Amino acid sequence: MAKEKTVYVCSNCGQDSPKWQGKCPACGEWNTFVEEIVRKETTNRRPVSGIETSKPKPVTLHEIKVDDEPRIHMHDDELNRVLGGGLVPGSLVLIGGEPGIGKSTLVLQTVLRIPEKRILYVSGEESARQLKLRADRLSHTPSDCLIVCETSLEQIYTHIKNTKPDLVIIDSIQTISTENVESSPGSITQVRECSASILRFAKETHTPVILIGHINKEGSIAGPKVLEHIVDTVLQFEGDQHYMYRILRSIKNRFGSTAELGIYEMRQDGLRQVSNPSELLLSQDHEGMSGIAIASAIEGVRPFLIETQALVSSAVYGNPQRSATGFDIRRMNMLLAVLEKRVGFKLGQKDVFLNIAGGLKVNDPAIDLAVISAILSSNMDTEIDSDVCMAGEVGLSGEIRPVNRIEQRIGEAEKLGFKRFILPKYNLQGLNTKKLKIELIPVRKVEEAFRALFG
Repeated sequence: MAKEKTVYVCSNCGQDSPKWQGKCPACGEWNTFVEEIVRKETTNRRPVSGIETSKPKPVTLHEIKVDDEPRIHMHDDELNRVLGGGLVPGSLVLIGGEPGIGKSTLVLQTVLRIPEKRILYVSGEESARQLKLRADRLSHTPSDCLIVCETSLEQIYTHIKNTKPDLVIIDSIQTISTENVESSPGSITQVRECSASILRFAKETHTPVILIGHINKEGSIAGPKVLEHIVDTVLQFEGDQHYMYRILRSIKNRFGSTAELGIYEMRQDGLRQVSNPSELLLSQDHEGMSGIAIASAIEGVRPFLIETQALVSSAVYGNPQRSATGFDIRRMNMLLAVLEKRVGFKLGQKDVFLNIAGGLKVNDPAIDLAVISAILSSNMDTEIDSDVCMAGEVGLSGEIRPVNRIEQRIGEAEKLGFKRFILPKYNLQGLNTKKLKIELIPVRKVEEAFRALFG
């Protein structure tokens, strides 16, 4: 029996050390070393995929033949958009999210809609009976999706060799283990070795693989950071378990944009695609309510209207509170300083709370104008007309800076029945206003926007 060897491995970069260290010498992160029990390393460190392929030879760039192979259509418009137009053959996609958020439901209902492909679903967490019950709840159409409950990587390759699937699903990567590593499943060494082997299999056989991964309490994907570097695409499935809406966000994508997001609604029969998120993110009626402003935002190439809510009240305990949900707290503090310095509103002794409705996290600077308008509306306890929408970035001198894709923002507001649109004055240049039925209000400074809103 081989003598056990204990090493400490950095969960961020994979660096190993014979003893525990507070700071990783390779990546500089603190408190990332965890203990692993491994056996003596073999001389051949190349991950074994179990598939016999010819050894590649170096070739020049002009000798490489590129075929215009179409992407695999996932029969899900939201997922196709986030992936960049579909699933690329030979790619390795990682979907991460909190437990119970709906990762397995999303993947299973997607593969049930692809009858033209031979799909192998490898489950390391649920039994075949559980998957059958879930599939019956999600879809009433028969499917030829192959199900196997297995956690051994070598056995998974045997099943792949026998079935020759067009797409492989592994749920989840933290439950898979290989015989080449002595440590337990889910450990840093196991996740790193298994994912490297699966990547080699995907590239050599041109078979796309979708991995499902857990996330830890910090919100990042469990396992080493190397896992996110190995895969081609990392998708984060976000949302609150107590609410019905889910957001699929692209964190890394080698074949598309990382600015796209897909919105789903969790129902009893699965996840429903939300094709028009503006209707979802706007409340039905806020007439007579102060502190609410509608902003036209863009995520990727997709415009949608969001509801910005603010509450300003007197500080009871002396120290004023600043809180923002879905918006950068430092940017909100900057906008409050602009309000106090350039406009003259004293908010230093007041609590300010900001919320982006719908659970979204918005990084678009074009919602700055809506943020300060909502804050001022709550401070004066005066409502903003419900037919007004706005977009504009606020500078430190109080100017309204131009934003990109103004035509799409205006078109989305006009489609949803808004009558007036406040926009930066510079954005009017080259804008065709003849076909627009919505009234455009160009502003150059914050004071002009407030005058248009509150008179």
